[in-house]
Amino acid sequence: MRFSLLPSVLLAGLSAVSTVAAASWGFEDATVTVQGKGGVGSGLKEKLSVNTPLANTVELGATDTLKIILTTTDGKKAKRPHQAFLTLMDPATGLEDSFPFTIKDSGKGKVEVTHKDLPAQFLTASAPVTATLTIGSFGSSKPYSHSVFNLAITRDPNVPLALPSPPIRYGPQPEIHHVFKDDPRNPPMIITLVFGAVIAVTLPVLFGVWLMLGANLNHAGKALGSAPISHGLFFGSIVALEGIFFLYYTCWNLFQTLPAAAAVGAIAYISGSRALSEVQERRLAGLR
Repeated sequence: MRFSLLPSVLLAGLSAVSTVAAASWGFEDATVTVQGKGGVGSGLKEKLSVNTPLANTVELGATDTLKIILTTTDGKKAKRPHQAFLTLMDPATGLEDSFPFTIKDSGKGKVEVTHKDLPAQFLTASAPVTATLTIGSFGSSKPYSHSVFNLAITRDPNVPLALPSPPIRYGPQPEIHHVFKDDPRNPPMIITLVFGAVIAVTLPVLFGVWLMLGANLNHAGKALGSAPISHGLFFGSIVALEGIFFLYYTCWNLFQTLPAAAAVGAIAYISGSRALSEVQERRLAGLR
């Protein structure tokens, strides 16, 4: 009879691989308790099973606190997972809300839930919600996610339920008609009169200064005779600029004023240089 060592080694290796592959997350020493405010209340305490949910429905009153204490395990070894949380789901609407466990390195963890932690939809649910434990982490171990009990949420009927305001729904809105204030057509009369009086008072002063500086009106005919176009355009452009400023002050806007002022300003610059050249020629000839 011949005995071969190789098949035995292969079988042992496959058995070890199968054991590693079969490792999964779970929990042990798990209990769920319901305590009233200040530790007074039903004092419910039930032991949770990994595979079988509780037969009785757990009730959570308005002032009660639901607490779950457990030790998470990877295979048969207590270990801290990457994620562990309690999920409550309303079977009628599919609404879910999760509450993470606080877990130590030893795997011991707990979670507490009160009415203020729950969505308003759970407080108005007509049927118990499903409580599911989910435990998982990195690695090859299979995560755990199973229903462990049903939770009936009861509230005090004498206390009104504060429902949140409905969410904003974006969509077509009624047409908005903007009413803008009309632009002022005329400046205030008092300001116009004040500035007009100031200008009227300064005109005699201006003419007096010109006479004191030697202004000679007798050369007007000779100047117009030598360069009538230059002097005429220059004087006309000065008057036109004053007219443009008056229109801007009374009725024009800036977009109407700027093109007209630019055109008249260019004419004043060109004709003014020609007019000043004619004045310089008379000055050099000793006529001024």
